[in-house]
Amino acid sequence: MENTSETYYDIRQAVAKLCADFSGEYWRKLDREAAYPSEFVKTLTDAGWLAALIPEEFGGAGLPLSAGAAILEEIHKSGGNAGACHAQMYTMGTLLRHGSEKQKQQYLPKIASGELRLQAFGVTEPSSGTDTGALKTTAKLNGDHYVVKGQKIWTSRAEHSDLMILLARTCPLSESMKKTEGLSVLLVDMRHAINNGMTIRPIKTMMNHATTEVFFDNLKVPKENLVGDEGKGFKYILSGMNAERILIAVECIGDAKWFIDKSTSYATEREVFGRAIGQNQGVQFPIAQAYANMRAAELMVKEALRLYEAGANPGAEANMAKMLAADASNEAANVCIQTHGGFGFAEEYDVERKFRETRLYQVAPISTNLILSYLSEHILGMPRSY
Repeated sequence: MENTSETYYDIRQAVAKLCADFSGEYWRKLDREAAYPSEFVKTLTDAGWLAALIPEEFGGAGLPLSAGAAILEEIHKSGGNAGACHAQMYTMGTLLRHGSEKQKQQYLPKIASGELRLQAFGVTEPSSGTDTGALKTTAKLNGDHYVVKGQKIWTSRAEHSDLMILLARTCPLSESMKKTEGLSVLLVDMRHAINNGMTIRPIKTMMNHATTEVFFDNLKVPKENLVGDEGKGFKYILSGMNAERILIAVECIGDAKWFIDKSTSYATEREVFGRAIGQNQGVQFPIAQAYANMRAAELMVKEALRLYEAGANPGAEANMAKMLAADASNEAANVCIQTHGGFGFAEEYDVERKFRETRLYQVAPISTNLILSYLSEHILGMPRSY
C-alpha cells in the first residue's frame, strides 16, 4: 500500500516495527530511574524519523505535518512515549520559517543527521506561566552579542539538547506597547552555554518527562544567533503553536488507542464468576464510549491537519483537537484502570505509567481552560476573560 496523508501505512508499519524493539520493560526501567530514553531517541534519529519534516535540501525527508503526526501517534499507540523527542518536530519550524539562510544551512543538516539535537524550548517562566507577554527574561545587545538574564521553567529535555529556542525580551515594555511586542527569539548553543552563564536544574515530576528549570546569569549569545527580526519573536513562536498542538493531539490519540486496545484485550481474557468480564455491559459500555470519543477527537485532528497543510490558519481546530484528544486519552486511561481493577495499578501492566504520562496533556502545552477562553473570545465573540 502507498502512503497517503490519510493513512501513511508504510510509515506506520516501519515505526511500529522499530517500537517493538522497545518493550514495556524498557519504558518501565526508565520510569523507575527517571532516565532519558537515549537509545530510543538515537534509533529514531538514525532511522530518519525525527528529520521527517526537515526539507530534503537540508538532509530531511521533506514530509508534511501529517506524516510527522503518523510517526508520533504510532509511538504512543505502541506503548512508548515520544515526549522525549517530539519537540524537535515543531521547534525546528521556528528556525525553518524565520531563520536566515546561513542559520538554516548551519544547523538544519546537523539536526537532520542527529549530530545536533534541537529539543529545548525556553518560553515559560515561573512568574508568567502561559502569559507569555509577561515574561521577564531579558536579552540586552552589547556589541556583537546579547547578554541574557532571567530564568525559564518546564524547559523539558534541556539536559539532552544541544540547542535551545529561547524567547526573551530585547526591548523594555512601555505603556504604548502591547505585552507581546519587544520579544525576540535567540538560538542558544547549550554546549557552550552550560556553566558559562546557564545553569540547569532538573524538576522531579509524576511522570518521566526530563523537565527542568533553566537559569541565565549574564549568558552571552552571539548577535548572529538572533532568529528573524528583533522584537518579532512572539509572532515567530506563535506560528509554531498550531503544529505543536496538533502533534500533541495525535500523541493523545495514540495513547487512547493503546488504552482501548489494552482494555478490550483484558476484558475479553479476564474471567470472574465464570465468565469474561467483557461480557458485562458495565465493563463493555465505558470502553465503547471511550472508543467513540477517541474517534470523534481523531476526526478533529484530521481536520486541523487538513487546514494546516492547505496553508489556512487552523487556530480553533488545532486547539480543539488538542483539547478533545487529551480528554479522550484521559477518559480511556481511566476506563483502562477501572477495567483492570487492582492490576491497573501494577507497574508490570504499564497502565499506571501511561495513565500518568497522558494526564499531562490536560495541562500542557496549554491548559484546557486557556483553550476554552480562546474559543469563547475568538470564535464565539464573547468578552475577553483575562
